[in-house]
Amino acid sequence: MTEQDPPSDAADAADGMAELRARAETLEQQLTALHRETQSRLVQAELKAEALRAGIVDLDGLKLIDLSHVKLGADGEVEGGTALIAGLKRAKPWLFAAPSSSAAAKAPAALAPRQKMASEMTDDEYRAARAALLKRRG
Repeated sequence: MTEQDPPSDAADAADGMAELRARAETLEQQLTALHRETQSRLVQAELKAEALRAGIVDLDGLKLIDLSHVKLGADGEVEGGTALIAGLKRAKPWLFAAPSSSAAAKAPAALAPRQKMASEMTDDEYRAARAALLKRRG
């Protein structure tokens, strides 16, 4: 080996470093693309939730919103999401259900049906329930 020939270990190390740098750059690009996609999906999900709260009839109407200026806040909420949906509601009211005055009352809470205890019944109710029970048994 002469003095002019570079040692092969140094050349291998330089090739290895170049390969690692290229791989790191590729991974950083993939990470950046994945971060953008995740942010976009999170914005879509938040806007869907806000639109459903506002009474949207067809979620395809969200495609009409320009999302280029929409940003997520530190808390994960869309900054100005409520105002954005309100603007869509004003501009395209047919995408949202009209409020109904006949549906002002809320549905009762769903509770499991329970039998009335004998101590809660009147005498007539107790006699009728007892007669129905005895009739079913025999």
